[in-house]
Amino acid sequence: MRALVVEDDRQLSEILAHVLRRDGFSVDAVPSGLTGAEFAESGLYDVIILDVMLPEMSGLDAAKRMRERGVRTPILMLTALGQVPDKIGGLDAGADAYMTKPFSPRELMARVRALVRRMPEERSEVLRAGDLSLDTGAYTLMCGSESVQLADQEMAVARLFLANADRTLTRAQLANEAWGPEARVEDNTLDAYVSMLRKKLRFLGSECQLVAVRGVGFKLEP
Repeated sequence: MRALVVEDDRQLSEILAHVLRRDGFSVDAVPSGLTGAEFAESGLYDVIILDVMLPEMSGLDAAKRMRERGVRTPILMLTALGQVPDKIGGLDAGADAYMTKPFSPRELMARVRALVRRMPEERSEVLRAGDLSLDTGAYTLMCGSESVQLADQEMAVARLFLANADRTLTRAQLANEAWGPEARVEDNTLDAYVSMLRKKLRFLGSECQLVAVRGVGFKLEP
């Protein structure tokens, strides 16, 4: 497997490369967003680890460019910014998962493994709930004639909600099933995904609602 690290902090870049190589990855490391986007467009990588604050082109702009040019490689975004709006910005740009600094190398690799594992294991199916349908092979959420594309982690969360429509899913269930049992998922990370999916439901004009069940979790009401 091959990983691309886009990080301008030389010490952190070396640490990331070391952790990835120890887990069996071949690693290319570059220090700028523009170079990272150019490398990603080669299609050689199984996962991309992308910092937000980068020279030449920010990580957000680099992720957008990758997605606009058809790069489907999972992107794990790293940043010191940990508020929900910051995470939504990263996910909207095309990132599949988000980690705030400082982070545990074990958690980093758990996230990386979950992203890489999901790619070959995805099977095309269409899930329906209310006026929504989710094509898991095309990563597309649809309502009537409208549709939106989803990133990998977004798709994993949306799939859980549609497969369990009108059932309350606890935060622990969502984290365990969408991210994997080894991952440590912060509440504001989960809130960012729920907020982003709500925004996409509004864009689609869906009558379905993602409802917060106080003290428990969330449910999709068809």
